[in-house]
Amino acid sequence: MTAQDTLSQWLEQSARVRARMLEGGGKPGIAHPDQTTGMTGLDILQAMLAGEVPYSHIGETMDFSLIEVAPGTATFQGMPQLKHYNPLGTVHGGWYATLLDSAVGCAVHTLMPAGRAYTTAELSVNIVRSASHKSGPLRAIGTVIHCGKQLATA
Repeated sequence: MTAQDTLSQWLEQSARVRARMLEGGGKPGIAHPDQTTGMTGLDILQAMLAGEVPYSHIGETMDFSLIEVAPGTATFQGMPQLKHYNPLGTVHGGWYATLLDSAVGCAVHTLMPAGRAYTTAELSVNIVRSASHKSGPLRAIGTVIHCGKQLATA
């Protein structure tokens, strides 16, 4: 598969996911407890993809979205925009960190039983290649390595 094939596939998948979320009534916001009571973390994220519960405001702010979930994994895709640049003319490190935090955090969330939540305890990011508003979409794929009772590593 060529890079152009991958790019086309990613853009098509992202457009399908966003359309499905909006068709289901999805909008940015915070889910009301009545919407998620009794749901596992995976159930909540799947409902988000179906537009049945709100998706996060940060996705609109940072121009990225949840693309797919499965037990122990979550994929986010986004494209940095000029509004995400720092004064030096490059994409701010916080954009990368937020994309990554969303992917690994939601990967952990897929393994949470009903009524249980998570929060990021530690995050480390090494940016090995820069992106720009011209480089196309980036994907962050979070994968759980270990999920214990109090800490998870993804």
